[in-house]
Amino acid sequence: MSGDPLNKEKLLPYLADNIEGFSRLNNVKKFSIGQSNPTFLLETDMASYVIRRKPDGPLLKSAHAIDREYRVQKALYNTPVPVAKMLHYCDDTSILGVDFYIMEFVDGIVFEDPALPSLSKEDRTKVFSEINRGLSALHEVNIETVGLTDFGADGNYYERQISRWAKQYLSSETEKISEMSEMMKELPKKIPVDNSVRSLVHGDFRLDNMIFDRNEPKLLAIIDWEICTTGHPIADLASLIMQWEQKTGKIGRGLQGLKRSSLGIPSDEEFVKEYCKFRNIETIKEFNFYLAFSFFRMACVIQGVKKRALSGIAANPERSNRETLSVPKLAARAYELMKAL
Repeated sequence: MSGDPLNKEKLLPYLADNIEGFSRLNNVKKFSIGQSNPTFLLETDMASYVIRRKPDGPLLKSAHAIDREYRVQKALYNTPVPVAKMLHYCDDTSILGVDFYIMEFVDGIVFEDPALPSLSKEDRTKVFSEINRGLSALHEVNIETVGLTDFGADGNYYERQISRWAKQYLSSETEKISEMSEMMKELPKKIPVDNSVRSLVHGDFRLDNMIFDRNEPKLLAIIDWEICTTGHPIADLASLIMQWEQKTGKIGRGLQGLKRSSLGIPSDEEFVKEYCKFRNIETIKEFNFYLAFSFFRMACVIQGVKKRALSGIAANPERSNRETLSVPKLAARAYELMKAL
């Protein structure tokens, strides 16, 4: 493609034919986020757009599922869930060599640090409430009404997830961690009986996958829907809270050790309580199971990072090596939570 990932010679006439009002292109910028699927800002005379495309080269069958990203966001656009407006999907590989889609550009800010150091105490509280609003709105969506009943597999979500991640962990295992061996054997036995609720599950719901208004603490769009599926809603909630247990800073991106109340940031319990209020449910039983599962899954993910780093194929070896240190700690925390059930 002559070094041009957007093949503008073909792309621009195509967009002019398929995007109403698409005018002269003034600037192209590659976003630093969205590395799994390269993402670009297109600035024209009349408007700005975002194009998200699959990467070049051979791809794993289930990876880089931009068709699913496009479909779920298009389905959610007229719901209370804040998402960008989808404009066009292209599966004609003669244009870029891969599938891609175009959406409206959401001009906002992405926060990476959940401590939100740039905001006032009052605005921090409002941001966390907005996070909760977006999450609960997602879990309240009627998947039949929006046409997504076939978006994920039927059956027990946690049985499928534990089995899948256990296989991935074993394929990347580099040393025996007793807690992981115990988790793979015992966690399926701890799945709560009352886990039949089926909703959309984002799968990677965290602060840096959200775009906020630049001038007020308002959530404008949830992004990066690549691994969205249907499953049990509390998986998203527990995953978010699991992240907050991590260390502060660019790698951990957690809230560990911070005096949250003085910062205007809710405790885990307060956040869960507000989530229940948003969804009009009384309480969440056996929450420790969902938290244990989140730590177990993250341990599996980071173990995969470690294996790739040791194999010399990690995208960022330095960061990968730092992250590997957390695998035993994640496993120990998962095991601790499981044993408390």
